[in-house]
Amino acid sequence: MSSGKGKLVVVAAPSGAGKGTLLKRVREMVPNIVMTVSATTRQPRPGETHGVEYYFYSPEEFDRLIEEDAFVEWAYVHGQRYGTLKSELERVLAGDNIVVFELDVQGMYSIRELYPDIVSIFIAPPNMEELKRRLVTRGTNKPDDTALRLTNAEIELAASSEFDHVIVNDDVERAAGELAGIIAG
Repeated sequence: MSSGKGKLVVVAAPSGAGKGTLLKRVREMVPNIVMTVSATTRQPRPGETHGVEYYFYSPEEFDRLIEEDAFVEWAYVHGQRYGTLKSELERVLAGDNIVVFELDVQGMYSIRELYPDIVSIFIAPPNMEELKRRLVTRGTNKPDDTALRLTNAEIELAASSEFDHVIVNDDVERAAGELAGIIAG
């Protein structure tokens, strides 16, 4: 697979760090961004649509896709599986766009193996207390799931030094501006 003339960017963050919020804002600021849509075995949250926010698959369907070698990368994250479909990668690599992968740390490692020149950006929360507050107040996770996400966040934060850029999301507009500058730069 070839990246053509487009630019490839990975944005990763612990759950609750605000990655989705920032990327939504950046897409308004940088018009030629194309996002990959990840596949997952987790259940859709209210308002999420198959093929828009994620491709939602049952564990059995995900297993079938693995057996068919349909993924560029996939990993277990927060007790669920997430991955990037080869067909999705081919879709977004067409054209002269800036292709943004919204992945976890494991996904960044896998994509970097395929595309060593990829730009990697890690979104960090201001601190663990704020991360916990965000996870609890969004109200989409059970207490056990929140605890798992906080434990995973510590591991992910330790890997942030392996990214090209780290942005602390302590102010959405400032962080979005910084992210847009790196992506468009």
